[in-house]
Amino acid sequence: MTSQPGNRSPVPRRAVLGTALGGAAAAALPGTAHAEQRADPAQFGGADSVAGDDRRPWRLRDTMSTDGAWGAFLRGQDLLWTRMPSRWYEGPFLGDGLLGSMVYQEPGINQIRFTVQHGRVQDHRPEFGSGWGTCRLPVGHLTLEPVGTITAVDWRLSLWNAELTGTVTTTAGTLTLSGLIHDEVLAVRVTVDGGEQVTWTFHPAEAISPRRISEAPPSGYTGNPPWTTRTTADGTEQVLQPLTGGGQTATAYRRTGAELLLSVGHSHPSDTAAEADSLRNLRRATSYSALRRRHTRWWHTFYRKSFVSFPDQRLQSFHWIQLYKVASASRAGGPVMATCGPWLEPTPWPAVWWNLNVQLEYWLIHGSNHLELDALATTLRQNQEQLVANVPAAYRADSSGVGRSSDMFANRAVGEPGTGAEAGDLTWALHNVWLSYRHSMDKALLRDTIFPVLRRAINYYLHFLTPGSDGKLHLPSTLSPEYPVVPPQDTNYDLVLIRWGCQTLIESTELLGIDDELTLRWQEVLAKLTPYPVDDNGFMIGAGTAYAQSHRHYSHLLMVYPLYLVNWDQPESRDLIAKSVAHWHALTGAHRGYSYTGAASMYAMAGDGDTAITYLRKFFDTSTRYPCQANTHYTEAGPVIETPLSASQSLHDMFCQSWGGVIRVFPAVPFAWADVTLHDFRTQGAFLVSAVRKAGATRFIRLRSLAGEPLKLRHDLNGTLTVLLDDGTPARTQDLGDGTLAIDLPRGREVLVHSGSRPDLVIGPVAVSEPGPAWGLP
Repeated sequence: MTSQPGNRSPVPRRAVLGTALGGAAAAALPGTAHAEQRADPAQFGGADSVAGDDRRPWRLRDTMSTDGAWGAFLRGQDLLWTRMPSRWYEGPFLGDGLLGSMVYQEPGINQIRFTVQHGRVQDHRPEFGSGWGTCRLPVGHLTLEPVGTITAVDWRLSLWNAELTGTVTTTAGTLTLSGLIHDEVLAVRVTVDGGEQVTWTFHPAEAISPRRISEAPPSGYTGNPPWTTRTTADGTEQVLQPLTGGGQTATAYRRTGAELLLSVGHSHPSDTAAEADSLRNLRRATSYSALRRRHTRWWHTFYRKSFVSFPDQRLQSFHWIQLYKVASASRAGGPVMATCGPWLEPTPWPAVWWNLNVQLEYWLIHGSNHLELDALATTLRQNQEQLVANVPAAYRADSSGVGRSSDMFANRAVGEPGTGAEAGDLTWALHNVWLSYRHSMDKALLRDTIFPVLRRAINYYLHFLTPGSDGKLHLPSTLSPEYPVVPPQDTNYDLVLIRWGCQTLIESTELLGIDDELTLRWQEVLAKLTPYPVDDNGFMIGAGTAYAQSHRHYSHLLMVYPLYLVNWDQPESRDLIAKSVAHWHALTGAHRGYSYTGAASMYAMAGDGDTAITYLRKFFDTSTRYPCQANTHYTEAGPVIETPLSASQSLHDMFCQSWGGVIRVFPAVPFAWADVTLHDFRTQGAFLVSAVRKAGATRFIRLRSLAGEPLKLRHDLNGTLTVLLDDGTPARTQDLGDGTLAIDLPRGREVLVHSGSRPDLVIGPVAVSEPGPAWGLP
């Protein structure tokens, strides 16, 4: 048996090539709910869409409307430590989208390390590649050095206040500390009892690539000059790090009584501006208390933008920690997240990776209603000239691209199709920006970033498409990211990106009112592009290259997820999807954390919540080789931030999806999660969805339109529906079948959908039915 969305009765599992996706086909059966009066099937009519005479005005009762309610709820999600963390992936972490710090024991010493790293600090020598020449560079770390031997810690990382608080007990006494990061300032306050004292030391790091843990520097590489130190007239200490490629990193810190304030500046090409920036940041901070007031005001506003609660304590806490994490790691207008985020440690990946990592890093910002964190969109907008310079000179008149990894400015050349190069990474990154457009309906984002950059990215492909003897257009040899065999032609990774790109460009011209000379060419490509290569096991890597060895990426399955060009709403595609996903996971040797989160989202698309959560839980299984770590970070030889963030997106996909022009509420909730609350979950079309599920049944759905886009809602409500606008008048509706309802909802208005008598319209946390320990080292 498999769980079904909402309160439909379970049905026998239909075997689909022996895979767990079989039950999802039943989940896609049409719902039984209907509006009492329906609109004309050809158009919206004057349907009452009301059960009985219940036409009273309504409003949600949000029990999470006060600071007290939020503080109490998030306190239950906090990370806790009663043991000293000894590694970066065990300890507390702080950040403001630029400056980042992790807290753990100084290796082998009776001290506490506060790392000091910054998202803008990088080298500037592109001739040595992204791993060495334009890599993120380490800044250094602070040590808090107690007099006595540390015997115990009692720490809490408060999500609500984004603040570390707690005590350190030693043989000499107690240190009571609090710490936060805001406006590029790390602020720590430590008071002492007994015979303890506060001693801080800053340890500058050598400005060399963290990649040295895995390989030697490239030929001709020379190290950056040594740092120098100075003390300003007000007693502020500074460490100045000049760079061979030009520019400077400056770390400034001062201690006043119990407080230490530290800031990092970075400049290029200026060799001195960072010095002034770091001092200016400190002057703005003035004190811990003053900084904390601004800091908590920002975070309290942040959290209130959306709410989700479900009965699995460990996963619920994990989800809220990921929101804290992504807001600590990224802000629109700042540097796009490197694969390690702003928390640099020894790693082979001290750069931005464009062939999966950066995409997964940013998915959860859409549903959680946090587009203010979208540094990926602003990075592509601000660096369009660099994207042009990345393609070979012969194609720069009309093309753009980006190589597999780059610095924060997208500085990395892309190879040519036909040479086995990886060519599609810019197009896939633009899909993320398209999602930001679809969730905001911001025409400026479409006009100024997506359309011009995507047009050039697809143009790069068009130079290499050639007709074959079959009359189809074919692509020469390209690389499916990280699959070790280069197919001769027609890599599925690239074919699906070409299809999605041409479709999106045509749609964009209609939305923007543009008569583009390339429209006929895009239409021709869509008509003649060769089909996706498939075999008896499903989607292949490319023509002539089967998926035959374990592969952690799902590059060959992008048409299924996240692009949904081949999807579960297409009955003719279901067997192909099922066997493709099953075969991908049948070869397990190379799987990593995002292999499981990706599979979870694919099963969620098919409506199979129980199988989706089974795959997601594999990411948290400590018996696997690469599980989620104690503080919810993840490591594969170094920090890899995208995987935990993508796990939150998998949860989103169980609760609400909005692809194909349809909003699906509670499409794949695991059977065990009888109660779920969503509030202001943002969807494509710029709708905010609030919905409550109790005892396995959806009680109500509220949608608010921010842009006046067409609304199609797929629900699991049974019986006669009531569909009311916010003033109590009936909404005009059209039953589209398959449990889908079209609703006429003007911009700025809200609609309530429920069956039976009006339920309590209460938004609040659900009771925990699956308790679990706090994250951290409780």
